[in-house]
Amino acid sequence: MPTPPTARARLPRRLVQLFVGLALYGVSLAMLLRAGLGLAPWDVLHQGLAEQLGTTIGQMLIAVSFVVLLLWIPLRERPGVGTIANALLVGVFVDLTLLWLDDAQAMAWRVGLLLLGVLLNGAATALYIGASLGSGPRDGLMTGLVRRTGRSVRLVRTVLEVSVLVVGWLLGGTVGVGTVLYAVAIGPVAHALLPVLTVRGTGRGDARGDASGVAETA
Repeated sequence: MPTPPTARARLPRRLVQLFVGLALYGVSLAMLLRAGLGLAPWDVLHQGLAEQLGTTIGQMLIAVSFVVLLLWIPLRERPGVGTIANALLVGVFVDLTLLWLDDAQAMAWRVGLLLLGVLLNGAATALYIGASLGSGPRDGLMTGLVRRTGRSVRLVRTVLEVSVLVVGWLLGGTVGVGTVLYAVAIGPVAHALLPVLTVRGTGRGDARGDASGVAETA
C-alpha cells in the first residue's frame, strides 16, 4: 500500500523522534545499571549473559535483539525501520553512556538514578512507539506469539518476561526493587505520554493500541 502523503511529509519528524527515543532508552538503561537496584526482565538477561560471556551489556543487547529477530521468521512478523534501528542502536547508546556514568555509591544517588531512569525509560518508550516505524524486536516477538497462539497479551508477555528474568538471574543479572518498580511504573508512564508523542496521520493505526500490549504487563 502506498505511503499516505501526510505520512511522507511527517517522515523526518518521525525519524528524529525514533532516534531520540532510542538514544534516551539506552541512556535510561545505563542509569538503571549504575543504580544497581534491579533491572527490567530482558535487561537482567542481557546483564547475565554479558557477565558470563565477557562482553559489554550493549553488545549482548544487540546480539539478543538479532537472535529474537530470527524468531520473527516462523511467526511471519515484518520488521520496520524502527525495528532494525532498535536492534542496532540501543546497545550502542547503553555502552556510550556507561563510559562516562560511574556506579552510584550513596544510596540516595542510587535511588535517584533508579527513579529518573524509569521515568526516562517510559518517555523513551513513548517516543519510539509514537514514531510508528516498527516495533522493537522483543515487542514483535510478543505480538507474533499472541497472534499465532491465540493467547492473551498479558499471558504471553508474562511468560516471556518471567522466563528471561529467571534465566538472567541464574546467570548473575541484577534483580531487585528496581525490577518491581519498572514492572509497576513503565506501563503507566509510557501510556500517559503516548497521546502527546504519537505522530498522527502515519497510516499505521493508533500507536496507543500498539503500545497497550507493550505496557500492559511491562
